[in-house]
Amino acid sequence: MQVTNKELMLKRIYHSITERKLQGKKSFAVLIDPDKVDDDSLEQLIALSVSAKVDYFLVGGSLVISNYLDECLQLIRKNCTIPTILFPGSPSQVSKYADALLYLSVISGRNPELLIGQHVVSAPFVKKSGLEIMPTGYMVVDGGAPTTVSYISNTSPLPADKNEIAMCTAMAGEMLGMGLIYMDAGSGAKRPISESMIEKVAQCIEVPLIVGGGITDPEKAYLNCKAGADVIVVGNAIEKDTALIKEMAAAVHSIAVKI
Repeated sequence: MQVTNKELMLKRIYHSITERKLQGKKSFAVLIDPDKVDDDSLEQLIALSVSAKVDYFLVGGSLVISNYLDECLQLIRKNCTIPTILFPGSPSQVSKYADALLYLSVISGRNPELLIGQHVVSAPFVKKSGLEIMPTGYMVVDGGAPTTVSYISNTSPLPADKNEIAMCTAMAGEMLGMGLIYMDAGSGAKRPISESMIEKVAQCIEVPLIVGGGITDPEKAYLNCKAGADVIVVGNAIEKDTALIKEMAAAVHSIAVKI
């Protein structure tokens, strides 16, 4: 089926992610929690991200108790052209000032509210938002410590050593029509997702694979990309040391492009 120019415009961000995957290019995304930044720290983060050639900003969090989401997105848009993708922890985390939205279905759990329930409630508002909607199969993987996402989602994470469960879950998500698979060990994870799990999942799906949680150094980001991750997401480590942005981005972008 031929894709029209209008469809490409409506799926601009998703198209950029899939094109980068086809070209063998790895992408680096900085996760911004609106509860943990203010104007000054955000402007510094944006400047560092522009300098490091960060590919995407993911904006959101499990809670977001402040009213800074809209202002955060507007400040990013004012200061750079890096695309902003909402990474919502609840239906309330939708803003017209973003470029796209990860429409997350927690396929690793068995909580019907996060498989479809909250989507039904939010659908009219999301459709009117004008955002590019990217259906995403979200897989929470045990990172060795209780995380906010596991508590809020009321789901048990996938066992870290059960690659076959992760593989089958990802395949099911893709066959159900998810355009992205996002594997996350959670914010503050003690143990990041293993390269063996990433490799097994990447080998059994064709859609782009996003990996985050517990990635604290450039070497781990590099190894995750080599294992098959298409997009690396880092938040906590950068909150503690913003200088890591340049090193992380360089490591991710150093993966050789397919010829």
